[in-house]
Amino acid sequence: MWAELLPVGRSAASGGYRRFAWNSADAECRAWFEQQARDRGLTYELDRNGNQWAWLGDPQAGGAVVTGSHLDSVPDGGAFDGPLGVVSSFAALDELRSRGTEFTRPLAIVNFGDEEGARFGVACIGSRLTAGVLSREAAYDLRDAGGVRLPDAMEKAGYDPTGIGADDDRLARVGAFVELHVEQGRYLTEGQPVGVAGAIWPHGRWRFDFHGEANHAGTTRIEDRRDPMLTYANTVLAARKKAQHAGALATFGKVAVEPNGTNAIASLVRGWLDSRAADERTLTGLVAEIERAAAERGERDGVRVELTRESYTPVVDFDGPLRDRLAKLLDAPVLPTGAGHDAGILASAIPTAMLFVRNPSGVSHSPAEHAEVADCLAGVTALADVLEDLACH
Repeated sequence: MWAELLPVGRSAASGGYRRFAWNSADAECRAWFEQQARDRGLTYELDRNGNQWAWLGDPQAGGAVVTGSHLDSVPDGGAFDGPLGVVSSFAALDELRSRGTEFTRPLAIVNFGDEEGARFGVACIGSRLTAGVLSREAAYDLRDAGGVRLPDAMEKAGYDPTGIGADDDRLARVGAFVELHVEQGRYLTEGQPVGVAGAIWPHGRWRFDFHGEANHAGTTRIEDRRDPMLTYANTVLAARKKAQHAGALATFGKVAVEPNGTNAIASLVRGWLDSRAADERTLTGLVAEIERAAAERGERDGVRVELTRESYTPVVDFDGPLRDRLAKLLDAPVLPTGAGHDAGILASAIPTAMLFVRNPSGVSHSPAEHAEVADCLAGVTALADVLEDLACH
């Protein structure tokens, strides 16, 4: 399974992956998922939000145990973030069948669409829509960098977008969701290939618009310039300093410039801030400080600054009894995480938990992302044990 997925959407130049929502690589991944489901005799289903489901047992029976993750990537992302969870879910089912396990509850494997938000700027779109966290109206307003609307992209890929939105009926039939994921960081140590997630830090994405004045780079005096690039650069540095002071995280990882000419002073710079902290008060205060620093520098530079919050996820505590049950079953450590996941989005509606597979490099969202084969197999065994405990007793 891993070998089949490995070349899909991979850039020859960077070695990273460009599996974005509703593009050709995404379509290949979706076709792969459907084939894996049919090869195992599972009931394949596409829900109203474009998420893929593979069912063992009656999907309508209720109390289902669900596992899975996502197959899309960030720009030039690694091979493990997302796909490891989906591949491991099918492998865990194979393991349980080899044990002769008898299921007492329905089991499903899911591939949630557009988890990374690389194309439309909002993370976890598939699970957000399903949980009602993202409304149909808000989803219809989302556009990619080329101006393509989300529903138009879905329709072009062969999916009907008219029914997208909250899917309470489906969630009511799920008793628990367990997502396996490659570790993002280096909390797991020697002898601990698998951990259990405790909580997800609150996090969000904010767009800073720096409005200046376009002018000629070779003829405009320094003192006559209203250069938004200066304000943007100062804001990036301020974000780093203030995040470090707060014990939090702040990253400007995406920027767009107009008119984007080598010999032109920009008229507009857009910078996207990703910020995360251990608690919501710290996060709110940090973003406010960064905004204040941007505005103060903008006043000096003659640049107007606008801030727009594009997405926000409050702190997520995974289901306590389920988390503790898994940690005891696997004799595994409980870990914090600063990354958002579909399991975190669904936590407000159904009991959810996460397993992490050790990543010795600590690198994620990069082609250098890695997990050893032995640790991946340990993750499969751990997931199989969890599913057996939840769906077979």
